[in-house]
Amino acid sequence: MAEISNYLENAIINATLRNTTYTSPSTVYVGLYTSDPTDANTGTEISGGSYARKEATFNAPTNGVASSDADIVFNTATANWGTITHIGILDALTSGNLLYHTELDVSKTIDANDIFRINAGGLTVTIA
Repeated sequence: MAEISNYLENAIINATLRNTTYTSPSTVYVGLYTSDPTDANTGTEISGGSYARKEATFNAPTNGVASSDADIVFNTATANWGTITHIGILDALTSGNLLYHTELDVSKTIDANDIFRINAGGLTVTIA
């Protein structure tokens, strides 16, 4: 995952070049999308069917790469969620700002009673 949202791009530039304070979120969440969220967060995030974003934690970065340090397990779907094509990292459980996003290597259709899971180390953020 290396695509950075417009929101975070501006925050980084302001913090590093304009001495404008950026307060990083204390918790970040993974969201699932059925379409590309784009840098402007205009994609379609899953809703309903017991869907909720899930908290993610990351190891300290090495050479511009950080990876998730625990499994990220979504609730059991109580309705069809559709085909998950993209994921995003956001700064709030609901609403909030998109920070990073990417397309999945392989899309995954989630039907009722399915569980979407990302194993520890399976989500990486790279800034190069």
